[in-house]
Amino acid sequence: MLKVLFISVVSLMGLSSCAQKNNKINTKKDTQIMSTAQLDTATFGTGCFWCTEAIFQQLEGVEKVTSGYSGGTVANPTYEQVCSKTTGHAECLNIMYDPKKITFDELLEVFWQTHDPTTLNRQGADAGPQYRSVVFYHNEEQKNKTAKYKAELDKSGAFNNPIVTTLEPFTIFYPAEAEHQNYYNNNTSQGYCQFVIRPKLEKFEKVFKDKLKKN
Repeated sequence: MLKVLFISVVSLMGLSSCAQKNNKINTKKDTQIMSTAQLDTATFGTGCFWCTEAIFQQLEGVEKVTSGYSGGTVANPTYEQVCSKTTGHAECLNIMYDPKKITFDELLEVFWQTHDPTTLNRQGADAGPQYRSVVFYHNEEQKNKTAKYKAELDKSGAFNNPIVTTLEPFTIFYPAEAEHQNYYNNNTSQGYCQFVIRPKLEKFEKVFKDKLKKN
């Protein structure tokens, strides 16, 4: 039902379609990388980054997904510092993608449908500002598209409650520690992966089967 509503929103709008030290990424450096590789970047907070990293990794056109932290005031934060709820950071995903294969609009569609954007500072049992639903926009186009989608989805009644996703300007992204990278694929037999992440992944694979990478 949500996907049908989302597609309707797109039509109406007419749109095209847990940190390693000294490892921060800034906007200027990112822009240079993207220009060379002809890639764009999207940065999303969807709650625990373990839960959605594996989802975005499967999308055709997504070249790299890095789990990490953004939106805070402490340089080079550790996972423990972010979990203390005192740094202002959100757990998030830095997604580098080929805009010729997948658009920002399509990534937003996945973003809205793979977490609950109506719960403030919470995803399931995970509570705190580090689990907020957020889009860290890299340019005005990303900001405007996200704001329009948010407004139209609210208007359409796609969710039972108002969307509380925040729009925050991207400044610096800090990659999380190595053990948080590629978490699901490295820990598939772990209980959390089996009972929390796997069901989300299976649902995603059914809904977005036309957008998955070809094996």
